[in-house]
Amino acid sequence: MAETSILPREVEQFGKLAADWWDPKGSSAMLHKLNPVRLGYIRDQIDRHWQVDEHLRRPLEGKSALDVGCGAGLLAEPLARMGAKVTAIDATPEVIAVARDHAAGQGLEIDYRQGDVQALDGQYDLVTCLEVIEHVADPAAFLRALAARLAPDGLLILSTPNATGWSKLMMITLAEGLGQIPRGTHDFDKFISPERMKTLLADAGLECVDVEGIAWSPSRGLHLSDDVRLNYLVAAVRA
Repeated sequence: MAETSILPREVEQFGKLAADWWDPKGSSAMLHKLNPVRLGYIRDQIDRHWQVDEHLRRPLEGKSALDVGCGAGLLAEPLARMGAKVTAIDATPEVIAVARDHAAGQGLEIDYRQGDVQALDGQYDLVTCLEVIEHVADPAAFLRALAARLAPDGLLILSTPNATGWSKLMMITLAEGLGQIPRGTHDFDKFISPERMKTLLADAGLECVDVEGIAWSPSRGLHLSDDVRLNYLVAAVRA
């Protein structure tokens, strides 16, 4: 296993975005648009996995959650509001500082840590890792580290761009080219197809139980879809 999943150039890239991370019109605007879509999927998978009433406001009450590559807390904060005891980790110190300040302002207790999941101890009922695996040094080693953090009856949820010409066009050529996503955010060579993701998960001792696409259209914007060409989410459990 690699000693670290962290790539210094990625830390530098995301450190530059820290100051306006919570600005829905700032450099992380696309994440703000993506977040409600991701949250809808996460809530659905939580309800299915733990057989929770979909109307329950705090479905993660009494459970622990780990958000890996948490940025400034766009996902960690909703997980805390869903009742989870949240630990959130990111390699970039600037975004962790912003995350701590923002959570304090919201009255939320979140254990934010700066560092690498491969150096983390403990196990968690829910592990989330959204739009992160395409930025790490060794995806296979990284998934093994995530698997090690997952409790026996736990649920792992990831999202990542698909390795297709469509995702390259939409996310790099257009989104980065037109300034909707900061230039240099993505490296197409690090995009992962769902088929490869399933293999990587299996090699880490995990079973993929669901795959759902995140698509875009002029009329609907970003939305959950059977179309996985652009981006997709996966849910996995211990095999």
